Amino acid sequence: MKKFAFLLILSLLLFTACKKDHVDATNTKTLQSSINDMASSLPTIKQIKFNEALYILKTFGVEADGDINELKALGQLINGKKVPEIMTMADQVAQKNGIEWASTAPPSLGEMNIFGDETAKESDPNDIKANSLSIITRPTGDNGEGATAIQIIPILVDNAGNPVAFTGAGLETTLEVFSNGIKLSTAKNLMQDNNFKGFNLKFSSIPASKVADNKIDVTVTVKTTAKTFKMSKIGLDVNPSALKVPAPPKVDSTAITQDPAVIDPNNPNANPANPTDPNATPTTPKQPTADPKATVNKFLSNVSSQNLKAAFDASSNPSWGSYESFSNPTSGFGSIKSVSVKNITTNASNPNNASVNATYDVTDKNGRVTSLKATFGLKNVNGDWKISSYKINP
Repeated sequence: MKKFAFLLILSLLLFTACKKDHVDATNTKTLQSSINDMASSLPTIKQIKFNEALYILKTFGVEADGDINELKALGQLINGKKVPEIMTMADQVAQKNGIEWASTAPPSLGEMNIFGDETAKESDPNDIKANSLSIITRPTGDNGEGATAIQIIPILVDNAGNPVAFTGAGLETTLEVFSNGIKLSTAKNLMQDNNFKGFNLKFSSIPASKVADNKIDVTVTVKTTAKTFKMSKIGLDVNPSALKVPAPPKVDSTAITQDPAVIDPNNPNANPANPTDPNATPTTPKQPTADPKATVNKFLSNVSSQNLKAAFDASSNPSWGSYESFSNPTSGFGSIKSVSVKNITTNASNPNNASVNATYDVTDKNGRVTSLKATFGLKNVNGDWKISSYKINP
């Protein structure tokens, strides 16, 4: 009898020792098993809060499309973490996303299950009996030139269009913003009751270059246990003066990046190939037939007409990077609507290199005008002038 009791105690100790106290995200099976082990060691209320914390992290703490990918991303995020660490991470994510949730508060999101159990429970607060989704939109904020944001509030309604009364839910709610069919942004939050404040979409978060005709479309999705509700509003007006507009590109703002052959403005005809060797034989490259300032003028004209491929082909400037970087609508020359040239002069020139000064006005795609004085460095490439450096002067 004593031997049997000893074996029973030993088996219980072994069973307890095998239970994990941290997340094992080797695969989905070990992830679920380790989370179940961790939850089973907690009191009932703590188990509910632990599941809520995991749901907060899976829904708002990772960037992935689809439940399976979200679960994998969650596993990578919390791998090796213990319960207190996971609770702290969930608090941080909730605070960052403006979600009214805290690990120290009473359970508030119903019975969360990150592994996709959508079966309605006998008292499931997420099993909302609604007929459809309604959306209220209204401008908010004012910078003296109009609204700076738009409030988007989804409401679950019954057959008569009246708001459905519920509380204690944790309905995943997603906002997608589009313009001219192109998705601009996505945001998520939790609807806990029909007093949900919705989303405050700041215009300053939307790039002006991606908004067509100063209008956006929004789609809101709300997931209940049994059904997913979706509704869109098309053609919402935005305040163009409040949209995100990039500053005019400022490349090489401190100095011109010179080629190894540097022009001496005091002696532009000197041979720069080997200035220390008086006996060096000067090289005779194919001389350009065009005036270097004509190349700069054509470059600015192509930028003004948004013929950016031709403008890029007229350059050989490592600082401008690839064509994609050069033509970027946010940080590159793609942000420019037009260029008005005031003056172009050749500063120095020899068969290999030239320096051209230009004064011009840049109008960005939001109508803002910036006056610039720039120095363009050019080099001879097989008889053609190519812009090799660029400096904005004070």
